[in-house]
Amino acid sequence: MVTTDWVYPFADGMKPTILVVDDEPSVLLTYSMILRQSGYDVTGVSTAREAKAVLEERCFDLLVCDLVLEGSRSGFEVLEFARARYAAVPAILLTGYATRDLAEEVGRKRITLLSKPIEVKDLLDSIAKLARARTA
Repeated sequence: MVTTDWVYPFADGMKPTILVVDDEPSVLLTYSMILRQSGYDVTGVSTAREAKAVLEERCFDLLVCDLVLEGSRSGFEVLEFARARYAAVPAILLTGYATRDLAEEVGRKRITLLSKPIEVKDLLDSIAKLARARTA
């Protein structure tokens, strides 16, 4: 079981909300379970279309999104859609295909990049860092 040491509450003990987007069902389930066990309020979806529909309904404190989604969809598409509505939403992009160009692009767009396979500690540390930056 994951400890809750990594959780950084946003305000008044409220659980930070995280949207997780990954088209691999087992990965989506694993990340969602880990984040819930760590005290986050998680919504998980497997397609860019589902992510956009959820983002039309509500804002999240943080997005965690795979780079390569179904078909020709990409995590950038989801993140750009989210930021068009909620400009300040922090984001983590997950990929097994990290390149120098990708690293430069995410840097320009103020996105945290994590390379797969993801270490749980790295994911939780990145989320806590983004939460602290958002509330600072």
